[in-house]
Amino acid sequence: MTQATYSLVNNESGEKTELPLVTGTIGTPGADVGKVYDKLGIFTYDPGFTSTCSTKSAITYIDGDEGILLYRGYPVDQLAEHSSFIEVCYLVLHGELPKKAELEAFESSIRRHTMINEGVKRFFDGFYHDAHPMAMMTGVTGALSAFYHDTTNNKDERHREIFAHRMIAKIPTIAAAAYKKFYGQPFMHPQNNLDYCSNLLQMMFAVPAEPYVVDPVAAKALDVLFILHADHEQNASTSTVRMAGSTGCNPYAAISSGIAALWGPLHGGANEAVLNMLDEIGDAKHVPAFMQKVKDKVEGVRLMGFGHRVYKNFDPRAKIIREQCHKVLKHLGKENDPKMELALKLEEIALNDDYFKSRKLYPNVDFYSGIIYEALGIPVNMFTPMFAVARTVGWCAHWSEMTADKTTRIARPRQVYTGAATRDYVACDKR
Repeated sequence: MTQATYSLVNNESGEKTELPLVTGTIGTPGADVGKVYDKLGIFTYDPGFTSTCSTKSAITYIDGDEGILLYRGYPVDQLAEHSSFIEVCYLVLHGELPKKAELEAFESSIRRHTMINEGVKRFFDGFYHDAHPMAMMTGVTGALSAFYHDTTNNKDERHREIFAHRMIAKIPTIAAAAYKKFYGQPFMHPQNNLDYCSNLLQMMFAVPAEPYVVDPVAAKALDVLFILHADHEQNASTSTVRMAGSTGCNPYAAISSGIAALWGPLHGGANEAVLNMLDEIGDAKHVPAFMQKVKDKVEGVRLMGFGHRVYKNFDPRAKIIREQCHKVLKHLGKENDPKMELALKLEEIALNDDYFKSRKLYPNVDFYSGIIYEALGIPVNMFTPMFAVARTVGWCAHWSEMTADKTTRIARPRQVYTGAATRDYVACDKR
């Protein structure tokens, strides 16, 4: 079958410029507009990059119309059911599922890197007790570049691997320390006998005064959530990491920029916004009135956790999280949780109302994740840090892929200027 070709045509002169197609393994091809300015003296204009490919990548594939999400070719639902987060980390970083010996070596390396330098810990002393955990994570992660600068030669494959292992290992320790700082509790050291998610729960909830036993159901729920959040293609925070990394900056600084981008309520903070929305609704009996306000576009009323920039079908991750949500609530004896009742009522109306169906406003990954976190005792201000812990592997993989690509150039978007035209300076007293 002949591949379609595309051209830009100047309607005044009739001049035609061919646009070569860039194709991948599967999915939508991209028309290469990289030479349009050189040939025609014009830029392409695409606010929000809704139709623009910024790179080629072999890590994650999304088909929003069909509700498909693949990590390195593997459907995310299969990975959530059969794999573990640490195995998915290996897959995302290396491109293939590990053999037993490879997985054991990888997990061992991550366990050995979980501690943070004592000097890094003292950075937390500089934050106010009520600083948002994401503010602390952004600052402390960036500060790692001052402590681990011995292996940050971006062109060295081994250095890139050590960086990725360190970053994946230390981000739970940093997140847990931010939690402890906020609540005025002593930091807990990582325990290398625990798996990744159990270790995070231990560092967050254990205290020196008494023993703490990790709930395996809680650890499993967290593991599944982390798998679902491990990567999501060229989203805002990943693109931020790539853009920062394209300058050749220290990789810890690039990850810090991703954490800052993730903090936004339209990105990683969306599950926090869902819980706030449920609190505002208050009771399931108020849901119909709330949904009517959404339909009437009442100012300040937004339906959070529904719809997605990419998915125009059911977010495949939402189905998995919904099941996990029921398991956790049942295990904890919270089946009648009022927020879950509210969530189900919202879902029921949205999935059966033509207004929401016609706009393809299906529940997304953020809709249920907040309910799970809250059921596990994780406070709202830690929802986005948990997302950051999971997404770190994706950021590291994209940074590594971009850095290893010899065709990578520093990112430099263009603009259409709308300010004042050239004008001469006039002295203040003569204006």
